[in-house]
Amino acid sequence: MKKIILTGLAVFAFTFANAQEKGKFRVGLDLGYTIPSNGGGGILISLEPKYNIADNMNVGLRIGSAAMVRDIETNSISSSAKISANGSYVGTYDYYFNGSGKSFVPYVGAGAGYYSIANVEFDTNNNNDAIGLDANGKMGGLLRAGFEWGKFRMGLEYNLVPKSTLQNINGDKVGTISNSYLGIHLGFYVGGGKWSK
Repeated sequence: MKKIILTGLAVFAFTFANAQEKGKFRVGLDLGYTIPSNGGGGILISLEPKYNIADNMNVGLRIGSAAMVRDIETNSISSSAKISANGSYVGTYDYYFNGSGKSFVPYVGAGAGYYSIANVEFDTNNNNDAIGLDANGKMGGLLRAGFEWGKFRMGLEYNLVPKSTLQNINGDKVGTISNSYLGIHLGFYVGGGKWSK
């Protein structure tokens, strides 16, 4: 039984080792954890179709969602806010350091696009003050780095999203909330061809 499992793993590794060839398409799926810049945490998921413009470069569209709980500070209160899932549609570019056609390949990347901002629900003990969030979408960007090993991928990405304004029921500005966050993710991809030797 052990030999069958080892043989199956070897066939899987051979089949999925090394991937990326100019002119090929690939699609990745990542799951991970988010760390908002002002404190809190959450989860993220993203789907990213890509096109390989060279053996070590690709462009794509990351379609993602991040559900987070973030710490909020205003002029009058300190609280924790429950955030529903924020969406993102970000054009990306990745560069791979694939020397000698190895299956372990570090990469760096960047992107820019649209981030939808979710509404905020507050838990406060300050006379039940009603505070709303300017939930207009924002243009933002990301910086990322990580590695791919065969068809598996691990990385860090920092999403730079402008702040939103917090307002009371009278429309007065009572503070701001940061929308930027760090993402730590694991994932895999399919397609892409083979790494160039």
